[in-house]
Amino acid sequence: MQTFFQQVINGLSLGSIYALLALGYTMVYGIIKLINFAHGDIYMLGAFWGYYVINAWHFSFIEALLSSMVVGAVSGVVIEYFAYRPLRHAPRITALITAIGVSFLLENGMSYLFSSNTRDFPQIISQHNYDIGGVLISNIQILILVTACILMILLQLIIKKTKMGKAMRAVSVDADAAEMVGININRTISFTFALGSALAGAAGVLIGLYYNSTDPLMGMTPGIKAFVAAVLGGIGSVPGASVGGFLIGILETLFQSIGLSAYKDAVVYGVLIIILLVLPAGIFGKNVKEKV
Repeated sequence: MQTFFQQVINGLSLGSIYALLALGYTMVYGIIKLINFAHGDIYMLGAFWGYYVINAWHFSFIEALLSSMVVGAVSGVVIEYFAYRPLRHAPRITALITAIGVSFLLENGMSYLFSSNTRDFPQIISQHNYDIGGVLISNIQILILVTACILMILLQLIIKKTKMGKAMRAVSVDADAAEMVGININRTISFTFALGSALAGAAGVLIGLYYNSTDPLMGMTPGIKAFVAAVLGGIGSVPGASVGGFLIGILETLFQSIGLSAYKDAVVYGVLIIILLVLPAGIFGKNVKEKV
C-alpha cells in the first residue's frame, strides 16, 4: 500500500506539470478550435530560459519562474500573430499543419542555435525528503504541486472574474456574436495564447527542477501527453484539463512502478484511443452536435 501511495504522490507531481500544459491546449482549442501542437515547444523555451537566467544571471526560483512565464507568453503571442492569425478563416487542417510546422521549426531552430545536447538544469533548491507514514515526499515535489495549484487557481479567477475572462468565454461560445457586441476578437485570442503559453513557460521551469535536464526536443512527448490529458478531461474544459493532467501523471507513474516503464508512453496513447472510442467528449466535455 505504501508503494501505491508513493506512486500517487509521484504521479501528482508529474501530473501537475501535464495539467499546466493541458490548460494551454484546452484554452486555445476552446477559443479558435485549433490543436496547437507547438505548445509543447513553448514549454521547452520556458525551460531553456530558466536554465539560462539561473546560470548566467543567478536568478532565484521565483524570478526564473516569472521570467519564463513572460517569455512563454510573448512566444505564444508572436506565434499566434505570425503563424495562426493569417489562417484564421482557412480550413482547420491548414492551421493544424501549420502548428506542426511551427513545432518542428522551434525544435530544429533551438537544436541549430544551442545544439541538441542534453543540459543539466541548475538545481537552485536543495532537495529534502520527508517521510510521512513510510511515503517519501520531497520539498521539490511539494513546491511543484503548490505552484501548479496556485497558477491553476489564478487562471480560474482570471477566466471567471475579469473582463478579459468574460470576453474569452464569449468568444468560445460564438465569436461572431461576441464581435457584434464590441469584443475585440484579435486581442482576446492573443490574450488566450499569452495565458496558456505563460503556464507552459512555468511548466518548463518546474520540469527542469523535477527531471534535472533540458534539451530542444523535450517538449515533444510531454506536449502530446498533455494533449491526451486535455482530451481525457474534455478538450475545451479548463477543470477537465487539470483533472486529465493529474490522471495521466498518476497512470504513468503507476505503470512505471510495476516495471512497465518502457511502455508508459504506449499506455497514455492507448488511453487516448479508448477515450475517443468510449467517451469522445472527455470526462467534463459536452457532446455538441455540429449543424450541417
